[in-house]
Amino acid sequence: RLTREDGVETEGQGVESLPVLPLGIHRLVADLPHGPQRMTLLAAPKTIPLPARAWGMTVPLYALSERGIGAYDDLLPLIDALGAGGGSFLGMNPVHAGFPTDLGLFSPYTPSHRRRLNVLHLQTAGGTDGPLVSYETDGPERREMLRAEFKASSPPQAFADYVTAEGRSLETFALHQALSERYGPFWSGWPEAYQHPDSPACAAARAELREEIAFHSWLQWRAETALAEAQKAAKAAGMRHGLYVDLAVGTHPHGAETWEDRESFAFGAALGAPPDAFSAEGQNWGLAPFNPIALRDKAYAPLAETFARQLRVSGMLRIDHILGFERTFWVPQDAPGTYVTMPRDSMLAVARIEAARGNGGEGGIIIGEDLGNIPDGLSGALAGSGVLGCRVAMFERWNWDDPEFKPAEAYDAAAIASFSTHDLPTWQGWRQGADIAARLQAGGIAPDQAAHEQAHRRRETTAFDRLLPATDQDALHMFLARTPSRLVAVQAEVILDMVEQQNLPGTTSEYPNWRLRLPGGARALARHEKLERVAEIMRKNDR
Repeated sequence: RLTREDGVETEGQGVESLPVLPLGIHRLVADLPHGPQRMTLLAAPKTIPLPARAWGMTVPLYALSERGIGAYDDLLPLIDALGAGGGSFLGMNPVHAGFPTDLGLFSPYTPSHRRRLNVLHLQTAGGTDGPLVSYETDGPERREMLRAEFKASSPPQAFADYVTAEGRSLETFALHQALSERYGPFWSGWPEAYQHPDSPACAAARAELREEIAFHSWLQWRAETALAEAQKAAKAAGMRHGLYVDLAVGTHPHGAETWEDRESFAFGAALGAPPDAFSAEGQNWGLAPFNPIALRDKAYAPLAETFARQLRVSGMLRIDHILGFERTFWVPQDAPGTYVTMPRDSMLAVARIEAARGNGGEGGIIIGEDLGNIPDGLSGALAGSGVLGCRVAMFERWNWDDPEFKPAEAYDAAAIASFSTHDLPTWQGWRQGADIAARLQAGGIAPDQAAHEQAHRRRETTAFDRLLPATDQDALHMFLARTPSRLVAVQAEVILDMVEQQNLPGTTSEYPNWRLRLPGGARALARHEKLERVAEIMRKNDR
C-alpha cells in the first residue's frame, strides 16, 4: 500500500508494480510473512545542478542599520546595488526565531526554533546608535512598537490565509511565545502543567491567550512577508539566486522547537566537536541534536520542513557544519563525547528534494559548511548530490607548518570561495593578527602562545602574499574571482576594511560577538566605491 506525499493511495503486488513516483517523500507498507513492513520512499533528483559562475556578498543582518537592530528592510538597498552590479546573491546570518524574553541570548546560532523567524528584524523607528548593537535596549522597544502597531491595525485577509495555511503548528509556536512572557524563555523551568503543548493546561491557555497568540502569529506573518518581498525584489533586480540564508546546526534544548517537537530530538547530550587544531579542549555547543531514529520513524518530515522553511524565502541555503550529515558528536553532561552515525544518504536525498522545490520552484542551491575533520566518504557524497562545499582562502593550503597556500586554479569547482567566515578574522584582522590579540585579551591564550602565533601569522601572510600582485583587497578579490569555484562570496567586512571579526569562538561576554555594527549601515555599504570595484573585478572574470 503506497501513500504518496499528496495523499493519493494505491495498492499493488511486487516491487515491479511500484509506479514512477513524483518528487517528494512517500510511504509504503508491505505485508510480509512476519508482519507489515513500513518504509519511506524518497523520490529525489539524483543531483542538484551546479550553478553558473557567479558572485555575491555576505552581511551580518543585525549590523545593517545605522540605529537599532538591523532589519529585513535593510537588505533592500544592498539588493539594488548588487543587482545593478551583477551580483547573484546576498547572504546573511541565520534568522531563526530567538528568545525575545531573554535578549542576552542573541546568538543567531543558538535559536529557539529553526522553522520560525526572528521578529526582532522587523523594521521599526528609533533605536540606539553607536558601534555595537544593543539588543537589551532596542529589543524591548522594538517589540512594544510592534505590539502597538498590531493593536492599531486591522490584519488583512492575507494574514488570515496565512494562519489557516500554517495551522496548529503556528498556533503552538505562538502559544510558546505567549507562555514565555509569563514563565520565562526555557520550557524546562515552566510549571510542569505547561511543559507539554498538548497538556490540559496548555489547551486552556490556547483559549485564554487567544489575543497574544494572534499577536505572535502576526509577527511571524510580518517576518515571512518581509523576507519574501526581499527575495522578490532580488529576483526583479536581476539576481539569479537572491537571498542566501544560513541554517544553524542545532536548536536550543529548551526552546520553542523542542517544546513543539520533543520526539525529534535527543536529550541528555549536546552537539559539539572533539578536540582538534581549532579547539584543543573540544567544543560543546549546547544545542540539541536530531535523533536519527526519530527522523527515520517520522519519514524525515522535521528535516524536510526545516529545509523547506528556509528555501521558500531564498534561493540558496547554507547548512552549518554539514559534517553532521555523516556523524554528529554528542557530548553528555560531565562526560566524554562520542560520535553518532546519521542517515547521510537519506538526509542528502531530503536536501535534494527541497532544493528542487525551492526558490519559487526554480530550484535552489545547497551549500554545506564542510570545514574541519571531514569523515571518509562524505566529500564524495556531497559532490554526488550537487551540494557545494566551502573553500575558505585562509584554510586552503598545501602545508600548514611551513605555510604554503593553494593557488587560485587549485580550488574546487563545486564550491563557494571566500576569504573568511563569521567565525574567523577579516582580511585586515588576519593580516594584523587581531584575532590572536583578541583571544589573548579575552584570556583564551597565554602571552607566550600569543607571541608564537603572531610570529607564525607573519609567515602565513608572507606566504599568501606570494600569490597576489598586491596586498590590498582588490588583489584578494581578483584572486577569488579567478578560482574555478562556481560561486564567490565577498564579505561586507572586507569591503569596509574592518579589523574586528563578528564572532570570536570560545568567548561570550569577553568579546562583542554578534554585535559589531557596519559603519554607516546598509546604505553606506550599497554606495561604497569598493563595492563597485568588486563588481568590475567579477565581470572581468566571467561572473
